Amino acid sequence: MNQETVLHAADATVQEFDWGELVWYANGKMGNSATMTFGRAVLKAGHENFRHSHPNCEEILHVLSGRIVHSIGDELFPMGPGDTIVIPANIVHNASNDGDEVAIMTIMFSTPDRQTVVADE
Repeated sequence: MNQETVLHAADATVQEFDWGELVWYANGKMGNSATMTFGRAVLKAGHENFRHSHPNCEEILHVLSGRIVHSIGDELFPMGPGDTIVIPANIVHNASNDGDEVAIMTIMFSTPDRQTVVADE
């Protein structure tokens, strides 16, 4: 892909989960990025996503609103609006929202075909 593209909000890909949703704006499958995946994560109050890793890419997560606690391995990182975390490939992590408002984050991955492996509990 070597031309500019515009994705209108109505054309984003949405994945819904019990804990919230992932909204994808750019990736290889959508055909509008040859090198990255970009999206938004919405984490409901009182919920957490599953512990997982990404074997083929680094992840950057930036909190837009709300508060989360991000776990990487055994470490916990409280995060709020404006905070950014970089997660290397193959590192087990997840986010929890024990607040009373929805947390909204942008997420970016260093590949157009992000892979996710759910961690054994």
